[in-house]
Amino acid sequence: MSDPTARALQLLELLQSAHQRGVRELSERLGVDERTVRRDVARLADLGVRIESVRGRYGGYRLAPGQHAVPIAFSAEELVALHTGLAHALADPSTPDVSLHTALAKIRRSVRREDEQSIDSVLRLIPDHVDRPLNIPEPAVILAVAESIRRRNVLDLRYRNREGTPSRRKVHPYRIDRHAGRWYLVAFDTAVGEERIFRLDRIDSARVVSQAFQPSHSVSDVSLADRFAAAGYRWTAVLRIRAAEANIRSHLPASIARLEVLDQTSDESGAPWHRAEIHAERLDWLPPIIAALDGDVIVDSPEELHDLVRATAKKMLDSI
Repeated sequence: MSDPTARALQLLELLQSAHQRGVRELSERLGVDERTVRRDVARLADLGVRIESVRGRYGGYRLAPGQHAVPIAFSAEELVALHTGLAHALADPSTPDVSLHTALAKIRRSVRREDEQSIDSVLRLIPDHVDRPLNIPEPAVILAVAESIRRRNVLDLRYRNREGTPSRRKVHPYRIDRHAGRWYLVAFDTAVGEERIFRLDRIDSARVVSQAFQPSHSVSDVSLADRFAAAGYRWTAVLRIRAAEANIRSHLPASIARLEVLDQTSDESGAPWHRAEIHAERLDWLPPIIAALDGDVIVDSPEELHDLVRATAKKMLDSI
């Protein structure tokens, strides 16, 4: 690194991130000789940064106790990584919320002016608290996607589907959504001419192309939960369930079942009837769910599910 100012700031950052650094280590990390390292240490000392010299075989430099160094600006990728890491930590109920929320606020204020526009749209997507850890994609991918959405530029993706098969896509990105602990990109896939949903953690790389685009069709505002619940699977199962909505949702979340109240008239327990519509590739997992629901359940369709429920009930009776 040839710029003395930039090198001095990197030296300071290295000293802040460890109790002590050896001269040889600093020389290798900065890409300069040991004599230049000593000059840079002297330059920081002239600026009022108190640095102690440690003698001996394992000597080097360290910041003096109680030294408060000048602020170091984070890169955009570092900022996203730090912010998402703290959001993960806040998912742990044993974590002290106050100190981490303070840290989150400081991180938000450390955005460099040149990164403000590109990073602000990303930070808005990251909650200050999550009920469970999020499946966070690579910060570089998040930044590229957010930047392409902001500028309405074509996005070049290297993507892997659920089977791990790689492909290359050029898409018109519309928005980033979170659902069930994962991040998704809603975009128009130019190769197939349709709107598609891409999991961000399956994107190996994302590159913003200089070519701009205008939406060629009205962007769907259907929620991801409704999209996943209504996806074109092999089977559509319809159940009528008399139980509290909270209990039904504990077994059949919104990403699995569409739920509507059929009759507000409740039984002695105070639970109304609900209609649940479930789209699935297989039906064999449903009988145990039906058995676990705390309420009356009527299977309206398909007939194959009736047979599976009967077979499961017979096994349960035979085991008594």
